[in-house]
Amino acid sequence: MLKQTLKIGALAAALCATALPAGAQQLSGVTDTEIHIAAWSPQTGPAAPWGAVARGTAMLFQMVNDAGGINGRKIVFHSFDDQYNPAKTVAGIKELVEKEPGIFGVASGVGTSSGLAVKDYLMERGIPWVGPAAGSLHWITPPQKALFAMYPLYADEAKLLTRYLVEKEGKKKIAIFYASDEYGENGHRGAVAEMEKLGIKPVAEVPVNQADRDLKSHLLKLKESGADAVLMWVNPTHAVITLKTAAALQFAPQWAVSSTLSDAALMNNISGGLWKNILFASFGELPDANTPEVKKYRDAFSKYAQQGERWGVFFMAGIGFVEPMVEGLKRAGRNLTRENFIKAMETIKDFKGIMGRVSYGPNERQGQREIFLARTDDSGVKVTQLTPWTTVK
Repeated sequence: MLKQTLKIGALAAALCATALPAGAQQLSGVTDTEIHIAAWSPQTGPAAPWGAVARGTAMLFQMVNDAGGINGRKIVFHSFDDQYNPAKTVAGIKELVEKEPGIFGVASGVGTSSGLAVKDYLMERGIPWVGPAAGSLHWITPPQKALFAMYPLYADEAKLLTRYLVEKEGKKKIAIFYASDEYGENGHRGAVAEMEKLGIKPVAEVPVNQADRDLKSHLLKLKESGADAVLMWVNPTHAVITLKTAAALQFAPQWAVSSTLSDAALMNNISGGLWKNILFASFGELPDANTPEVKKYRDAFSKYAQQGERWGVFFMAGIGFVEPMVEGLKRAGRNLTRENFIKAMETIKDFKGIMGRVSYGPNERQGQREIFLARTDDSGVKVTQLTPWTTVK
């Protein structure tokens, strides 16, 4: 029982107020037969490839419902397209929260800036949020009672990528290309911090605005720096433009990219075959892995996925980010309250689905810290895992 689209019309300015009006009744999002859960994702716009995350979550919830639901209730999933625009995220979430029957919690939700736009609003109301689809320190600094992070920190993947480039590949001139938002800044800060520990400095630090499409000046700065490797935290559209512009400028460093660009088959397709020999961080098992967890969902994909959907990293992420939420709902029992759910989530220890191991506790809200590195081959499609699951220290 899934509601995967929500039309967001022009909302009154009053919806922008964040405080809960005095005496207002807070809707629970739970009925005798339903649990209402929300999510946002960019189904259109420059980050549209990340929209597969919400579609993966939809499949997981449909599988749960078809298996009988959770403690006598079915999940109603309200997923809307925010176009990677925080203003649209705010409008969509407020409409769902403040309209009958409300929402019980949020599952995933793509983007650091989008998530930050609604974090305080959700936390003030005690609305549980599990698995933000962004590896930001903002989810856990300081820890929030109702917020359970899943995505490994961008700073951690930056450290592991930097360490690998220096210690395993002997790179000495490393540049950083990053989005000028909280997503890019998280990766940027982590890379700079790790380089300092290794006794080097970035040869160039080049930010890019979300609206930029002509990146020639950006790439010239990177090329003129003499970089033999470039760390990259940008959206998929910018990644494609970057590689095409670099090819035109005959600039061929070792590209090392965030897990946000780890769907090799997709990136190779939209880049026109340029996704070759790319080093990347991964938060989840590879799509062709033969683990029991991955195989279960891969086998179910043909039954549940919409026509034209593709089995890949981003779709899998929508499952992996939310598996712990399903586990927490089961553990909370029939008397489902937000307080009981939060207590149930805190009992999850070394949970293993299609991501790394996940643990929460009364004082722990960063559920997953494990990542691994992988690389595409000369075809741009075949992927080889380079490191085991690693907890960065």
